[in-house]
Amino acid sequence: MENLENQEKYLPIGTVVILKDAKKRIMITGFCCIDESDSSKMYDYSACLYPEGIVASDTNMLFNHDQIDKIFALGYSDDEEKEFKENLKAALESANN
Repeated sequence: MENLENQEKYLPIGTVVILKDAKKRIMITGFCCIDESDSSKMYDYSACLYPEGIVASDTNMLFNHDQIDKIFALGYSDDEEKEFKENLKAALESANN
């Protein structure tokens, strides 16, 4: 298990984590997701249950980076993923200004 303190925000797709006070691991499937029931709130991540995966389109979970308790496995990361993450951070900074 990885220590969360050494990880920056926006972990790679496929990263398996457990949230604080949770009993089941989840796998990150997306970033910057809007809750359909409250479009004013954006979450850092979307996820599905691990190892089950996406079993239905309405079973995605939304959560923020600070809710992660532990990282079990990091998803795949290459130059394309790193560039995407840099662009994502720049877009979010621009939107917040």
